Amino acid sequence: MLQTFGKEFVLNMCMQELFTSQEVVALTGITPRQLQWWDERRIVVPAREGHRRVYSMEDLAEVSVICELRRRGFSLQRVRKVVRFLQREFSKRLAETVSGTSNYHLLTDGKTLYLETSPQQIVDILENSRQPMLAICISDTVRRVRDIVSGRKKGSACVPEAARAQRRRSHG
Repeated sequence: MLQTFGKEFVLNMCMQELFTSQEVVALTGITPRQLQWWDERRIVVPAREGHRRVYSMEDLAEVSVICELRRRGFSLQRVRKVVRFLQREFSKRLAETVSGTSNYHLLTDGKTLYLETSPQQIVDILENSRQPMLAICISDTVRRVRDIVSGRKKGSACVPEAARAQRRRSHG
């Protein structure tokens, strides 16, 4: 998908703090319709410039985490609960919550949500669980998207994983 955009487009994305819908789609792999639907349902609400949606770095980080949760099988209803839980617990946006040096792990058994930073707390939850738990390091997802945008990711000046994988398949 990103291949249709020029090198200039990629470099411009690396230097800015605001992103168009098209850029968010290119960076995360989400479809334009999903992004629009999430805005309509107030899951991720971007700013507006006229009729255009404009996404901040925090919006982009949230979209990336939500994409990761969706890849892991979370329903949108469950994703909404996770986002609201994080906002309620921290009174901050997701990207602001996990922007520090701590690793935030989201654990769930399908009913209960846990957000932990301590490896011992994570182990305790897993040991005491009566059913399988899903664990996701949401800090890694936020860092990954920030690294892609800033161009620090090795060998990829802002090229999303899907585009890199496509390139590897076509060259190998």
